[in-house]
Amino acid sequence: MSLSVEEEPLLEGALQAARDTRFLAVEAGVRHKTAEIFASLFGTTPALIVADQKTFVAAGREVQESFRIAGHELSKPFIFGPHVYAETPCVKELQKALEGVQGIPIAVGSGTINDLTKLVAHRLGRPYLAVATAASMDGYTAYGASITHYGSKQTFDCPAPKGVLADLDVIARAPRGMNASGYADLLAKEVAGADWIVAEAAGVEPIDPSVWATVQNRLRAWVDSPAGIARNEPASLRRLVNGLMMSGFAMQAAQTSRPASGAEHQFSHLWDMQHHTHQGTAPSHGFKVGIGTLATLAFYEALLRRDLGRLDVEAAIASWLSPRQVERRIVAIFGAGELADKAKEETRAKTPSLDELRAQLTRLRDGWPELRSKLVRHLTPFQKVREALRDAGCPHEPEQIGISRARLRLSYEQAYYIRRRFTVLDFAQRAGIMDSAVEHLFSARGPWPISASATENRK
Repeated sequence: MSLSVEEEPLLEGALQAARDTRFLAVEAGVRHKTAEIFASLFGTTPALIVADQKTFVAAGREVQESFRIAGHELSKPFIFGPHVYAETPCVKELQKALEGVQGIPIAVGSGTINDLTKLVAHRLGRPYLAVATAASMDGYTAYGASITHYGSKQTFDCPAPKGVLADLDVIARAPRGMNASGYADLLAKEVAGADWIVAEAAGVEPIDPSVWATVQNRLRAWVDSPAGIARNEPASLRRLVNGLMMSGFAMQAAQTSRPASGAEHQFSHLWDMQHHTHQGTAPSHGFKVGIGTLATLAFYEALLRRDLGRLDVEAAIASWLSPRQVERRIVAIFGAGELADKAKEETRAKTPSLDELRAQLTRLRDGWPELRSKLVRHLTPFQKVREALRDAGCPHEPEQIGISRARLRLSYEQAYYIRRRFTVLDFAQRAGIMDSAVEHLFSARGPWPISASATENRK
């Protein structure tokens, strides 16, 4: 893998900490070496390509050719049609196809193909190899597969690939928007890190220093050339791929997505669970996460303006909703159904006792000066992040992915309920300041002002 001198020790440490992945190559033309690398990892075991129609054309044929030249046994490829999506029916389809076929799967594609292959390989008791065709997300080297199951976006526990090959020639030719999507996903790690800082300050989840370093130490260098991503510049794409892979290694080491996923991903998961589409298709994961990043960052800036060292802990406890009140509220904002049921389940899992709530809020209040200082140093200003997304070719306003200001406003509360992970949304909800903070965001002086005419048009 091609890294700067500063990054080489970081990669070496990440690979040592990784539980599953033993090999990573990020270079132009590496798809032609797939059979050779496969043999070094798996010996003479037969291989089996999993792709969709587009990714087979982009790289699958040449991966297949590398096995023909090497004389290595390769079963007939399994190629999904245009219906492919990271959801349970496609998992079942792939598992049924692979059950009767000998071979270690090679996932040739990006997020969807990788997640489907990862989960099915695990269920069949096989390792797998990933050949990345776009720098569209950080899941290649991550532990777990993100699959929509019964209408709910869920992460299923399963090992990461034994090896990952990222061919920069193929990635540079990825369909428009895919690499920009990966840029938005990588940029999100900063606010995800802020959520981990807050969770540690509340006494909920301590930071693992080595995992933290894997993502955060070089993050700003990895995202420092958004315009280069838009132009498919090789150096910019290489840094992007390196950052995404390192992010996945961090999740692999932690066996959780905490190092790379916070409130910003909850917005994306929410819209997934609501089956959101824009202009007839679902916006990419990264583009939804990018808007979620802006939403979360704007929320942080609203909180950082407050003197939370004066937080009235007992007043916050007195206003804390009972479990029955919470469930009624969930039904009120989601309606009855599977999504509301999932929100109830996740909220029950993270609801603290009153004593735990008091302890958390006391820690946050007493530690606010230091916590605020950490967050200010850690976070890039909202406007600068919005400009970076714009320059990379990513949506930087919610309407660009079909989310109205009114819907975004409701999404703050909905996103809080759908996941048990402690984020800045939990901090605000427990402190009793969620409503007032959101109110500011959509005021005339906030980052998401709702004009009277726009409000009228949405009625």
